[in-house]
Amino acid sequence: MLNVEKRQSSNDSARPARSGLDELVPSRYAVRIGEIDVLVISDGVLPLPTAMLGHNADPAARAAWLRDMYLPSDAFDWALNAVVVRSADQTILVDAGLGLDPDLHLPRAGQLIKRLETAGIDLGSVTDVVLTHMHMDHVGGLLVEGVKERLRPDLRIHVAAAEVKFWQSPDFSKTNMPAGFPDALRSAAKKFVQLYRNNLQPFDEEHEVAPGVRVYRTGGHTPGHSVVRLASGPDKLTFAGDAIFAVGFEQPNWYNGFEHDPEEAARVRVRLLRELAKTGEMLVATHLPFPSVGHVAINGDAYRWVPAFWDY
Repeated sequence: MLNVEKRQSSNDSARPARSGLDELVPSRYAVRIGEIDVLVISDGVLPLPTAMLGHNADPAARAAWLRDMYLPSDAFDWALNAVVVRSADQTILVDAGLGLDPDLHLPRAGQLIKRLETAGIDLGSVTDVVLTHMHMDHVGGLLVEGVKERLRPDLRIHVAAAEVKFWQSPDFSKTNMPAGFPDALRSAAKKFVQLYRNNLQPFDEEHEVAPGVRVYRTGGHTPGHSVVRLASGPDKLTFAGDAIFAVGFEQPNWYNGFEHDPEEAARVRVRLLRELAKTGEMLVATHLPFPSVGHVAINGDAYRWVPAFWDY
C-alpha cells in the first residue's frame, strides 16, 4: 500500500515513511489527485549521447540548446521515472524500469525494485501493471530474477495490442540508437512476452484500469505507445511515458533516437502538449528530470515546462 497522507489538492504531496536507507538524492515523490494516491519513483538514470535528443536537428542548434540548458555537449543522464497509483482497492505500477543491466553498461539504472521496497510497497500488493510500451527500460524490472515469484499469480498487465504485435517483428529502420540497443530491446520484449503471456490484458485504443485511471494508445514512439490519464474530482494528471522529452517543449519536432515512427511521434507530442497546456493538468513523464511533476505552458510557437514547486 502507498504510505501517503490524505490530502485535498493535486498540488499537495505527502511524505512516505522514513526508511532505513538514506539517499543523498531523493528517489520518490508523492502527490494526490483527488482520491487517487500517486508516487513517482526514480529507476535511476541512463547516460546517452546527446544526439539522441534530436537526430534530425541541425547539430549547431542542438549544441546551442544544450549550452542554454547547462548540459554537457556529448552525453548526459536521462532520468528514468515510474509511477505507483492507488485507486480504490487497486495498486497499479505504471512501467517497471530497466531491471538488470543488459550488457549496456548502465549501472545507475534499474533501481526500481529496490526503491519500491524502500518505499514500503510490497510487490505482492500490486494488482495491475500498465506498460506505456515494451522498451526494455519500461519492462526490465519485471524480468529481474525472483520478481515474478513475488507478484500475484492473477496480476493484470495492461498493454496495447498493437505493442505486443509490433514486437513479434520490430522495425528499427527509422530509429537512431547506439550500438547494442536494438538487440537488447528485442531480447527484453521477447523474454517479457514469454514470461508474462498469461497475465497480459491487451486493449485496442483505450481502457479503464481502475476508477479514474484510464490508458490511451497514442502510437508514435512505438505503435502501441500509450499514456495514462488520472482524474478524480477537479484534479487530473497525465503520465506521458516517452511521448515527451525535455527538449520536446521548445523543439517538439526534433526526433528522438528511440522513436520507431518519429514523424508520428512528433505529431503525438504536439497534440499532447497542446492539450495539457489547455487543461492545465499535471504532467509526469519517464525521461523528464525527477520527479518530473509539473505543467505545460504555451510559449509563443513552442511550449514551456513549468516544474511544480516541491511540497514538503
